[in-house]
Amino acid sequence: MSGLSHFDDRGQAHMVDVSDKPVTDRVAVAEGLVRMTAETLALITEGRAKKGDVLSVARLAGIMAAKKTADLIPLCHPLPITRVALELTPDPALPGVRIEATVKTSGQTGVEMEALTAVSVAALTVYDMVKAVEKAMVIDGIRLILKDGGKSRLYEAKR
Repeated sequence: MSGLSHFDDRGQAHMVDVSDKPVTDRVAVAEGLVRMTAETLALITEGRAKKGDVLSVARLAGIMAAKKTADLIPLCHPLPITRVALELTPDPALPGVRIEATVKTSGQTGVEMEALTAVSVAALTVYDMVKAVEKAMVIDGIRLILKDGGKSRLYEAKR
């Protein structure tokens, strides 16, 4: 299990001890998208979804999810999140909704999982809000696109 920090010498899962790591400012940005028909996207952008304002509800769901990541991912550390921001952008070229989450903290471990969780739950919320009119939507491309802070410093995904 060499190189996998969530496994001990015997191959058993454990929470990584970060107590000796310095507190640094950290940021992570993740992205994803929900593909749908142009008709479903129009329903969202024109405010005609029966459940309400799809993008606002999904934004709030993503923020709430980032704050609950340690409750959802077994080996994540609970972190003092200082910022969660989500942008949900309708994109007629997909057609669908592009989602980007930015999460910040000052701590001993990064917020990559919080950003990825925020995007995932926001995408699931978009799906939930309009699934009555389209069940064939596809949640796609969820990935980390930027991470900074800590020992490994800056990571930027190729776009």
